[in-house]
Amino acid sequence: MPRNLRNIAIIAHVDHGKTTLIDSIMKQSGMFREGQTVDERLMDSGDLEKERGITILAKPTSINWEGTRINIIDTPGHADFGGEVERVLHMADGVILLTDAAEGPMPQTKFVLGKALAQGLRPIVIINKIDRPDGRPEEVVDEVFDLFVALDANDEQLDFPILYASGRDGWCTRELADPRENLHPLLDLILEHVPEPKVEEGKPFAMLATLLDSDPFLGRCLTGRVLHGSAKINDTVKAIDLDGKQIESGRLTKLLMFEGTTRVPVDEVHAGDIICIAGLTKASVADTICDPAESKPLASTPIDPPTMSVTIQVNDSPFAGKEGKKVTSTMIRERLLAEAETNVAITFKESDNKDSFEIGGRGELQLGVLIETMRREGFELTVSRPQVLYREEGGQKLEPIEEVIIDVDEEYSSTVVDSMNRRKAEMTDMRSAGAGKTRITFLAPSRGLIGYQSRFLTQTRGTGVLNRLFHSYAPYKGDIEQRRNGALISNETGTAVAYAIFNLQDRGAMFIDHQTPVYQGMIVGEHSRDNDLEVNVLKGKKLTNVRASGTDDAVTLTPPRKMSLEDMMAYINDDELLEVTPQNLRLRKKFLLSHERKKASREAG
Repeated sequence: MPRNLRNIAIIAHVDHGKTTLIDSIMKQSGMFREGQTVDERLMDSGDLEKERGITILAKPTSINWEGTRINIIDTPGHADFGGEVERVLHMADGVILLTDAAEGPMPQTKFVLGKALAQGLRPIVIINKIDRPDGRPEEVVDEVFDLFVALDANDEQLDFPILYASGRDGWCTRELADPRENLHPLLDLILEHVPEPKVEEGKPFAMLATLLDSDPFLGRCLTGRVLHGSAKINDTVKAIDLDGKQIESGRLTKLLMFEGTTRVPVDEVHAGDIICIAGLTKASVADTICDPAESKPLASTPIDPPTMSVTIQVNDSPFAGKEGKKVTSTMIRERLLAEAETNVAITFKESDNKDSFEIGGRGELQLGVLIETMRREGFELTVSRPQVLYREEGGQKLEPIEEVIIDVDEEYSSTVVDSMNRRKAEMTDMRSAGAGKTRITFLAPSRGLIGYQSRFLTQTRGTGVLNRLFHSYAPYKGDIEQRRNGALISNETGTAVAYAIFNLQDRGAMFIDHQTPVYQGMIVGEHSRDNDLEVNVLKGKKLTNVRASGTDDAVTLTPPRKMSLEDMMAYINDDELLEVTPQNLRLRKKFLLSHERKKASREAG
């Protein structure tokens, strides 16, 4: 039976405006009644997504246009969540490729477009943010075409339609000079350009699980696309993995479809629909959910292996348990296991004595998002410095390499090139990007980039833009010197006073304010030299009964250096930890007492 249905994914580099465009599409398609108050960036439903302005989880939605149901999937733009994009494309029959009118194609644009072309999808190209004063739409169209050619697009894919748009203002046009009214040209183009789902009639039900999340009322929910057949509520199904092995069988207790930002229960689903099912307890992403008579798994993308890990353990600082409610290793273990179950890009391993847990992910941002989420749930924990995960092949040690694209003002390019060379990076391209900017491309080991972002911003006076993307595994490139000054370590427990901080300011940059509680072994600042230094930040001024005008200097404090959670994770050395509580982030030494640190360094040396 013919059904008016289109499935489309929106792909782009981080911050090129996918979620904002979907907002405008939903508002203009009649999803909301007149005068209804609607949040900004509707699809970014998590607190962290709203705060950071990034999409972390792919999410489907649907609209009705001219009697056709259009399922739209919003995808993450950040490289750390790239595995999600790759899988989501299996649910779509077409893609909208969004490119910023000023920045042009970026590393993640190349990554997601390559995946879409490899799956045979025909993209619609939108040049977004046309209203930017530094926009250069014609050049960007040429760059996009060059990118298609470089990624071996076929003739059909190279014949892509182009729209010019401002997602924020809710308009798009086929030509730059056309009147800028609404997004109807895009919605009409989706109906024209994107094919209806190919449906094989008469085959038993089979769907590919693409996304996994948990719902407080429904339990584990698997989202995916029905590839053939149809299913009703309470039908018996089984789940099989990529090798065709049965994982479990069960009943479809709930069938849901997406309407706007909500999931709506339905009684029956058909081939081509993007649906969410509940009722299975073990099936995961990349598994096939099918009729018991089916035995052949549907083709899927295996999940990318993690490239970086951190070790998480119980908080054992003197301030442990004062700010968080969830402090035991059992609670931390259960929470991490639950995360590893619903977030397939995260891996979980525990130590032999079950007191520390190694969590693997795609990068610092992904691991940082997990730790920040746990912190908000009331957990206290300590986190080690991120470590890259090596591979052994043919007796050779391999390490993850990333492609790094840097846009900087020309005056800073030599500093950045020198800094990247020290991190064993290899420059592959350098070209002028116009307006006094230079674009430099490197292949760099992941471990050399840990903690580089903050140094890079200092080197470019905050004007540089750095984008990175996993490239491949390559032979180990040797030691990389970690150029970081020593730490200023508190030698007592108490409350820091302004007078002591004022007198220590010439020793280095401070991380703490007046009246901050500190403990012995806590890092309170960065030494101006390369060795660690123990300092006393509790030492107040000695009071005497002599009063003399003019001898007392006014105490003026330089504002302390504030760092984000990811900055702190990348900042610490191997002998240091980051203490995370619901209210504070503190840097500390692994061994809090001076004699224990000396003993550990003797044993290591």
